[in-house]
Amino acid sequence: MTGQLSSVNPFFTLAPWVIYLPALGLLVNLLVGKRLGRWGAGIVASLAAFSAFVVSLILAFALGGSPQGQIVPVTEWMQIGDFVVNWALKVDTLSVTMMLVVSGVGTIIHVYATGYMDHDVHHQGDPQRYSRFFIYFNLFILCMMVLVSADNYLMLFAGWEGVGLCSYLLIGFWFEKGKNGLGNARAAKKAFVVNRIGDFGLLIALFIIFWYFGSFDYQTVFMEASQSASVISGGVILTICLLMLLAVAGKSAQLPLYVWLPDAMAGPTPVSALIHAATMVTAGVYLIARSTPLFILAPVAQETVLWVGALTALFAATIALGQNDIKKVLAYSTVSQLGYMVAAVGIGAVSAAMFHLITHAFFKALLFLAAGSVILGMEKGIEEAHEQTDLKIDPQDMRNMGGLASRMPVTFWVFLIGGLVLSGVPPLAGFFSKDEILLQVSHHSLAAYIVLLAGAFLTAFYVCRQLLMVFSGRPRTQAAAMAEENPKIITVPLMVLAGLSVLGGLINFPSLEWLHHWLSETVWMGETAAFSWLLAGLSVLVVLIGLFVGWLVYGSRSLGSPDRADPLTTLGWIYQGMDRKWWVDEIYTQLFIRPFRFFSCEILAVWQDQEVIDGGVNDLGLFFSSLSRAWSKLQDGFIRTYGLMMLFGLTLMLALILLR
Repeated sequence: MTGQLSSVNPFFTLAPWVIYLPALGLLVNLLVGKRLGRWGAGIVASLAAFSAFVVSLILAFALGGSPQGQIVPVTEWMQIGDFVVNWALKVDTLSVTMMLVVSGVGTIIHVYATGYMDHDVHHQGDPQRYSRFFIYFNLFILCMMVLVSADNYLMLFAGWEGVGLCSYLLIGFWFEKGKNGLGNARAAKKAFVVNRIGDFGLLIALFIIFWYFGSFDYQTVFMEASQSASVISGGVILTICLLMLLAVAGKSAQLPLYVWLPDAMAGPTPVSALIHAATMVTAGVYLIARSTPLFILAPVAQETVLWVGALTALFAATIALGQNDIKKVLAYSTVSQLGYMVAAVGIGAVSAAMFHLITHAFFKALLFLAAGSVILGMEKGIEEAHEQTDLKIDPQDMRNMGGLASRMPVTFWVFLIGGLVLSGVPPLAGFFSKDEILLQVSHHSLAAYIVLLAGAFLTAFYVCRQLLMVFSGRPRTQAAAMAEENPKIITVPLMVLAGLSVLGGLINFPSLEWLHHWLSETVWMGETAAFSWLLAGLSVLVVLIGLFVGWLVYGSRSLGSPDRADPLTTLGWIYQGMDRKWWVDEIYTQLFIRPFRFFSCEILAVWQDQEVIDGGVNDLGLFFSSLSRAWSKLQDGFIRTYGLMMLFGLTLMLALILLR
C-alpha cells in the first residue's frame, strides 16, 4: 500500500477525509453531543459536513491537473485465497461531482436543521433527541460518500446498504408518532422493506459479476465485459443491467418500487430534503452512470431504463396533482424528476442526467426546506390560535393555508423561485437541465420525448396549484392568519439555495458545456453537446400553458374554506385516482401484503409454528411423560413387587443361559 500511495497526487491523498470527517462529527456527538448545549450538536455536525465539502473542492481542483483521476488505496478490506478486495477510493470527475453535491447541499441542510430541529424536538416533547438526529445525519453523509467514492462494486454496495439504514433511522426518527402511534414506524419499515427488494437485485447482479469476471473492480469488470463476446451474446450483461435497474427502482423510487418515497415524509423536513435532494435517491442514477460501459453493451436494457424513467416521470406527476400535503406534493415531484434523470442516463446521456441531478439537488432542497419553513410558521400560528380556541388542524395540509405570502414574505419568494425552477421557466437552472434531457431523449425516441413533455406540463400545473393554495388569497384558517416568518437560521439557507437554483444552469450552459467536458474525462458520453431553440421554445410553451391552466383553475377564484372541494373534483374518477395515488398501495396490499400476512400468520405461525414445531415438542413431552408414569408404577414401594421383579429377572436370565 505504501508504494501505491507514494505515486498518488498529494492532494488526492486527502480523499479519505470525505469519509473520516463525517465519521469524526458523529463520534463527537455520540460521546458528548448531549453536553454541548443548545445547537451544539448541530454545529458540530454542520462543521463536519462543511469540512468534507472543502476536501471535495480540493479534489475538484486537483482533477484540473489530472482529469483522468486516480485510485487512492486506504487499506486491504478482505482476502480469500487469491481474491483480494481493497478499500480504495476512486477520485475522478464523476465521483467528485457527487461528493460536491452530497457535502455541499448536505451542509446547507445541516445548517437549516440546526434551527429546525431545535424547534421540532421541543414541539414533539423530547429535546434529548437533538444530538441523536445529527448523529444519524452525519452517518447519512458518511455512507453516501462511501457509495460515490468506491472504486469497486462491493464497496459501493456497503455504502448502498448504509444509506438504506440511515433512511430507516431518520424516517422513523419520531417512531412513536403518526397515525395510531405507529404511522411513522410503519413508514420507516415500508422504506426499509421496499428497498430490500431493490437491494436483492443489486446483490444478485454482484454475484453474477463475480462469477463471470472474478472481480468487483470497476475497470476490470468493464474491460472483461467488453472483451467477452460470449458473455454479451449469452445475455449475461443484459441480466446484470436489468438487475441493476431493479436496484435503481428501489433506491431512486422508480416504477414499480417508488411507493416508499412519499411515505418517507414521516421524517422531519430536513430528512426529506437530504433524502430527496442530496443523498439516497441520487444513488440509483449514479449507479447507472458509473456502469455506463455495461449498459451500452445491452441496448435492450438501455431501452428498458428509458421507458421506466419516462413512465415514472408522467405517472408520479399525475399523483402530485391530487395531493394536499405540502410535502407529499414535493415527494411525488421528486419521483417524477428522478424519472427524467433515469431516462437520460439510460440512453447514455450522462452529462444531461448529472446536470439535472445537480440542479434538482439545489431546487428540491430549496422547496423541501421552504415547505419546512411553512410548516414551522403554521405551527407557530396554531400555538398562537390555540391560546384563543382549541384549534387542531394539520399544519402540512395546504387546504388549511392561504395568504401566507404576506405573513411569510421571505419563505414566499424563495418558494416561488424554487417552483419556477422546478417548472423549467427560463433562464433558471431547471430550464437548462430539463431541456437538455428532453433534447437527448428526442434524438432517441419521439414517443418517450412526448411522455416527458406531458410530464413537464403537469409539473407546471401542480407547481402553480401548490403556490396558489399556500400563499395566495386570504388565510383559510386562523392558524394561517397568525403564521409567522422564521428566524435567519431558517431563511438564510433558503436564500443560498435560491441563488444556486437561479445560477446553477451556468455549469452546463449551452455553448459552454462545462459539465459535459468535465464528465467526458471519466464517463463515455452517449450524447453530443447541443442546444435546440425549437425544442427549447416548445418546452417553454408547454410550461407556460401549464402555469396558465393552473392559474385558471386555482387562481382566478377564491379557494374558500378548507372544507371546499378541490376544483379538480369535476374530473370525477380521474381526480379520485390522483387523490388515492391510483390505488397502487391498495393493489400492492391485495397482491402481496395480505397473501404474505396470511402465509406468515396462518401457515407459518399457526400450522408450522403451533402445529409442527410447538405440537412436535408438546407431543414429545407427552410421550416421555406417559413413559415416566408407566415406569413409575414399577417403583411402588412394596417389597412383594420388588421380590416379584427379582424373580422375573432371575428366571429370564436362566432362560437365556439355557437357550445358549
